[in-house]
Amino acid sequence: MARPSDRLNTPGRRTTWLPRFKLREDAFGSFAEGFARFMGTASFLFWMTVFIVAWIVINNIWPGMFSDPFPYIFLTLLLSLQASYAAPLILLAQNRQEARDRVTTENDRRVAAQSRADMDFLARELASLRMRINDMPTRDFLRGELRDLLEELNRDDDGDEDQTPPGRRRAAR
Repeated sequence: MARPSDRLNTPGRRTTWLPRFKLREDAFGSFAEGFARFMGTASFLFWMTVFIVAWIVINNIWPGMFSDPFPYIFLTLLLSLQASYAAPLILLAQNRQEARDRVTTENDRRVAAQSRADMDFLARELASLRMRINDMPTRDFLRGELRDLLEELNRDDDGDEDQTPPGRRRAAR
């Protein structure tokens, strides 16, 4: 007889023998980046060199301890295994970095476009202010106009004393 959870129209969980565990969504990616960063350091190269030299020295001095004679087949297998895991992890780290760079570039483009729009707006505003200022009289222009008016008034006062009303003559003197 079928259990109720075996029916298709009944919701339920399937039980498995394997344990379930949850990781962060990018846990493996961050592990890959950390691994790639470590492999690119002088510390990794130093310790890898120490390990290989120690392996060769131990297998030449005490051949029975690990029993990996001269062609060092097991060492070659270990290094190949390390390389076969390192390459995909480094590629994964590069892909994640490329995705971050793409987001950063898109953000930079957006900021540059906004800055360009702001600069264009400010340039238009500056141009309109310059046009308005060019229409405004300058201090030198006003001084010149006032001098010309004063000269005209002085000429009028000197040449036409009889035509000037008496109140104006008194005010001018």
